[in-house]
Amino acid sequence: MSDLFLTGIGHLTTNHGDPIRDAVVAVEAGRITYAGTASDAPNQTGRRVACEQRAVMPGFVDAHTHLIFAGDRSDEFARRLAGETYTDIATGGGGILATVAATRRAAEDELFGLASERVWRMIRSGTTSVEIKSGYGLDTATELRLLSVARRIGDELPVTVKTTFLGAHSVPPEYESDRGGYVDLVIEEMLPAVQGLADYCDVFVEEGVFAVEEAQRILARAAELGMGARIHAEQLGHTGGARLAADIGAASADHLDHATPDDAAVLAAAGVTAVLVPGASYTLRSPQAPGAMIEEAGCTIALATDCNPGTSYFESMGPIISLGVVSMGLGVDSALRAATHGGAVALGLQDRGAIVPGAWGDLIVLDAPSPAHIPYRPGTNLVWRAFKEGTAIG
Repeated sequence: MSDLFLTGIGHLTTNHGDPIRDAVVAVEAGRITYAGTASDAPNQTGRRVACEQRAVMPGFVDAHTHLIFAGDRSDEFARRLAGETYTDIATGGGGILATVAATRRAAEDELFGLASERVWRMIRSGTTSVEIKSGYGLDTATELRLLSVARRIGDELPVTVKTTFLGAHSVPPEYESDRGGYVDLVIEEMLPAVQGLADYCDVFVEEGVFAVEEAQRILARAAELGMGARIHAEQLGHTGGARLAADIGAASADHLDHATPDDAAVLAAAGVTAVLVPGASYTLRSPQAPGAMIEEAGCTIALATDCNPGTSYFESMGPIISLGVVSMGLGVDSALRAATHGGAVALGLQDRGAIVPGAWGDLIVLDAPSPAHIPYRPGTNLVWRAFKEGTAIG
């Protein structure tokens, strides 16, 4: 952490009020001490960075990723383009289980090396906080290994990490004829084993994966062990995951491609963040979540990459923000807020995702006059400088 003074900001997005023109931002001991007009700025002796009328905004908070894995599933992309469905591929031994097989064979250092490369690309694209799920182990030893790698990333790389246990991602082959036994394994063995390594527990609630009743049992045990709840909900069809998220007060309901107005209303009333992942719908060529409808219902919305090897191999938030605007009907300001403040709310990071006194100095300077250029130019990494708690990164 270091002291920092950004000057000559042409457009400052704070996520609290209107943008500020001709602005400065001061950071001391890693936290923001001033964000406002240059005319009212205090004297500052820290490292000065002249932004030359560039835009400054909070670093991106990516609230849904599966970025620790081994193996390659590029062949599935071509197969889907040829007409095979997600279910077709999974039934034939592909999909999640193909990644599980490769990941189980990989040692911790190999997984850390692969994941670190992905995270560094995220950091250079402006991501300063990220959620990382397990779920490509589906046995106790590998799930522990994945969560250990996620913790190492947070310890060794300049990024804030929140970890999520996703043992209920799929039923592994060895339990194909005993799904109830696998649910029991998740509840009785895996969850106690990952206590202390996982901030949250997630369940993929979907036809042919895990039912609402199974998710209730898993998440109730996770709550007893001090983990928050997240739910993969209404992605491939409408199965009741969103209402379950509302009923238990989950931190988030994610995907929501098939969410209804009633789903949106109960999520909003329960204060559950809607984490939308347009990259997955884009790759699968499936319906996008009704982002505008969910927002109009009063939900806090987050946008996330869903970085994973099969259905959303996005590492940069820029294209995700553009998809949120173009495909989900979000306004530009709403999408940018969802990629920063919304993600922070979803992860319980109240001191991230905004540029206000007291918040951590997680900032990006764009080589553009306003953040609207991010969805306008989705093929370009517009990050000119990035700062993590006031220290330059990337």
